[in-house]
Amino acid sequence: MRLGTPLSDTAIRVMLLGSGELGKEVAIELQRLGAEVIAVDRYPNAPAMQVAHRSHVIPMTDPQVLNGVIMAEAPHIIVPEIEAIATDVLAHIEAAGMATVVPTARAVQLTMNREGIRRLAAEELGLPTSPFAFAGSAEELGAGAATVGYPCFVKPVMSSSGKGQSFVENPDEIADAWAYAQSAGRVDTARVIVEGRIDFDFEITLLTVRSLGADGQVRTDFCAPIGHRQVKGDYVESWQPQAMSEAALAASQDIAAKVTGALGGLGVFGVELFVKGDQVWFSEVSPRPHDTGLVTLATQTQSEFALHARAILGLPVDVSQREIGASAVIYGGMEAVGIAFEGVADALSMPTADLRLFGKPEAFERRRMGVATARGATTDEARERAREAAGKVRPVRG
Repeated sequence: MRLGTPLSDTAIRVMLLGSGELGKEVAIELQRLGAEVIAVDRYPNAPAMQVAHRSHVIPMTDPQVLNGVIMAEAPHIIVPEIEAIATDVLAHIEAAGMATVVPTARAVQLTMNREGIRRLAAEELGLPTSPFAFAGSAEELGAGAATVGYPCFVKPVMSSSGKGQSFVENPDEIADAWAYAQSAGRVDTARVIVEGRIDFDFEITLLTVRSLGADGQVRTDFCAPIGHRQVKGDYVESWQPQAMSEAALAASQDIAAKVTGALGGLGVFGVELFVKGDQVWFSEVSPRPHDTGLVTLATQTQSEFALHARAILGLPVDVSQREIGASAVIYGGMEAVGIAFEGVADALSMPTADLRLFGKPEAFERRRMGVATARGATTDEARERAREAAGKVRPVRG
């Protein structure tokens, strides 16, 4: 691909559908390579909008409105970042050859719905997964939970970052889990997935990169595995690398290669896997940079965001790890607009520490407003430094 000059006739125009903190980092990396970036989201002043060349605030689940913005901007590449998008519009745009959808429109449709990707992984590809069932009512959820067994997890088929997810230990909790899933799904859909609990040692994100090699053929590369800790389905810290057996790493890469190969296209995929000893189970896949991959800002020669930008532009990538590191989330801790942050200097005084304050216009108690990263001689040292740095940053009312 020939790269041009932004805001000129030679520009490569890239439209981000979803403009959160991950999109912001992708936008910056694209701009470093001369791309013209258009940021789109459902609320104004989203993080990526603050660095994009132009931005639009629209309801992205409205097919007519979404199609109108795409027609007006005529992007060469469309990069979905969130689940709540009218994906049929993207399929039409791709089929008409009007733009490249990253990684593909089909991949976006499948991965933005847990039912689609789970059926692809378990039924079409035969990959090992947790026991699961889908439900369209509280009664079906109860039956599905009884089938997979208690305790189990209940998730909306379309949600992200732990929204609407419940850990259910007995039948008395089914009604509340159903109601919570309905309140937090990204779109108006009644379906949920209920998953049986797997006895695993740890969970990893295996960042998998599909890019063009020197011969012009698609190649698949893997970053070092990322370990992470979640609370209520939302990551609170991550580290790289996660120690694991050679057999488990080989199995993880095999699963990731199969699922991303089936989805096709170019770019970074965040493949989530459960690991116990040498055994590995597929959990989920995101066809874009992953929140746990924020740690790569500190650890890799090219962060997951640089890898994504390069891959979708058809450029060579380097997945090598430079150092051991960790990340820790900074939460809003309150409901307020235009908050400020104290303790930033103290945080940055920590050895090897760095910060990303996302610039989200509105804070919530458990909304990610920033992240601290740090490096260390071991993952334990890096994690301690990242947690301490994150803890020194104090969100306050403006």
